Amino acid sequence: QVQLVESGGGLVQAGGSLRLSCAASGRTFRLYPLGWFRQAPGKERDFVAAISSSGSSTYYADSVKGRFTISRDNAKNTVYLQMDSLKPEDTAVYYCAATKGGYGSNVRDYDYWGQGTQVTVSS
Repeated sequence: QVQLVESGGGLVQAGGSLRLSCAASGRTFRLYPLGWFRQAPGKERDFVAAISSSGSSTYYADSVKGRFTISRDNAKNTVYLQMDSLKPEDTAVYYCAATKGGYGSNVRDYDYWGQGTQVTVSS
């Protein structure tokens, strides 16, 4: 089992920045590709970004490309999401997730999930 705990969410004005962190414990963290998803009220959970187990490859949703950066520090068992140039449409609960298989943009690809952290962007 892999346990994931997100932190770093909060309230920020449009154009501002936040860095989310996801701390992992349990099974060997470095072996799992990681993803970030988000879910706004009344909407489905959507893909944001993913990173390979080594950190050498990344993948982003078009809506965040150029603004968000996913990274990981396997020595610290932590994955990050640096969010810049935030927009009100980025408001959502953000979830960290890990997959036993290949990473992708589908919620169903992921096996382990954190509890979520709220990000609110005001205009």
